Amino acid sequence: MIRIPKGGGWPILTPRDTPAFDHVADAYPMPSVGLGLPPVSDGLYHGYEDVDVVPGELYTKYDVKRGLRNADGSGVLVGLTTISNVHGYNKTEHGVEPDEGDLIYRGYHVGDLIDAAQSEDRFGYEEVAYLLIAGKLPTHEELDDFRARIDARKQLPEGYLGIFPRATYSHNIMNVLQRATLLLYAFDPTPDDTSPTHEIDVALSLLGRWPRTAAVAHAAHAAQMKDEKLMVPPVREGYTMAETVLDVLRSEDGFTHEEAMLLDVMLILHAEHGGGNNSTFTTRVLSSSGTDAYSAYAAAIGSLKGPKHGGANFKVSQMIDDVASHVRNWDSDDELAGYLEKIVRKEAFDKTGLIYGLGHAVYTLSDPRAQLVKKYARKVAAEKGQAERLELIEGIERLGPQVMRDVKGSGKPICANIDLYTGFIYSMLGIEPDLYTAIFAMARLAGWTAHRMEELYGAGRIIRPAYNSVMPHSGEYVPIDER
Repeated sequence: MIRIPKGGGWPILTPRDTPAFDHVADAYPMPSVGLGLPPVSDGLYHGYEDVDVVPGELYTKYDVKRGLRNADGSGVLVGLTTISNVHGYNKTEHGVEPDEGDLIYRGYHVGDLIDAAQSEDRFGYEEVAYLLIAGKLPTHEELDDFRARIDARKQLPEGYLGIFPRATYSHNIMNVLQRATLLLYAFDPTPDDTSPTHEIDVALSLLGRWPRTAAVAHAAHAAQMKDEKLMVPPVREGYTMAETVLDVLRSEDGFTHEEAMLLDVMLILHAEHGGGNNSTFTTRVLSSSGTDAYSAYAAAIGSLKGPKHGGANFKVSQMIDDVASHVRNWDSDDELAGYLEKIVRKEAFDKTGLIYGLGHAVYTLSDPRAQLVKKYARKVAAEKGQAERLELIEGIERLGPQVMRDVKGSGKPICANIDLYTGFIYSMLGIEPDLYTAIFAMARLAGWTAHRMEELYGAGRIIRPAYNSVMPHSGEYVPIDER
């Protein structure tokens, strides 16, 4: 157990030092509240119903790829990459044929990268981050240099904490992380420099600083709720990303080596997932415009926050809690399948008909990330008395796809994705739910950086897809007095 002495160098901020504890609500209500919704505002608030909802048949008529998806569900090809390959199906003359999932970073299977690090009892995230950014596996000397450069930027800028905490109150920590990133732009003497050297420097800085900024935001909110002083996590040089995250979040409670190694697996699995996922594509779109790195990564965070993307892991955790409370005998396949059927029929949980954590845009028969995380979670689950809960989740994975197919009358292959296990892993590690997606962002920064570099120096052309206009002709302009 790595345990930090109580009060071991944690700076303390009082309300005199920072207004982090002050939250003053906007005194001016939203227009729909302050001015109400009289009939005269109907066109403003409901006009979209007549003009923004495009009939579905027009998408077919003009062969528009909604969501940049082909009719067979595969993604529209919009670019070329040497960074990774997310494999879940094969396209043949017969259409899309399901296949076992595979995730490859720069030519290496992610399972091989994880297994190599775990077998040698060493942390692998930094090695993988270097691989993604530099395009090759590092030597001992290169890896040490990479870690030293991240360490050199773990300390937040002088004066930063006097400004940042006052902005930490928010409904979602991802919004805080966005603002924290944009605030760092103000402390950079050349923030709009997009030279390769500066781009790498910014990436190294954020790899070092995001864990502490997220921790400060979380600590400020917790301190306010408990009416306590805000304790700022100190810098720990020499700690890996996994150790840093657990250190700044758990403080004097400490963490075990095994826990840090499991988190390291999660970080590697979340480090990269192709150029087509929403947040990475967001990074590439902004990067193609030539904007600064801080703006690109802040936008990616906003994308990842969405419940249809990285924010899904929290919803999965809520669903598993619901299943656990309603299924009396977790070992009974009939009882578990019966409750899952109620969920799919919109009779239980959130009534959406979704079994969260099942299904994926690319993976069909299996998600390699889900298989790997189960493999390494078993030991920690057993040590923490969570083996039965892990088996319950595996039961959802095993029974859920068939339940969905039976209820919906579909033959489509459905597999569990990593989100089915993410919340469970993080909860075992003592990480609060509001930080799940923030940790996802910290890990994915390596992939975002690689794709930004490839877009800036490889593609080199602003992304500008076309939209076909189907608006009706309104006729001649009518003077306002005659309308």
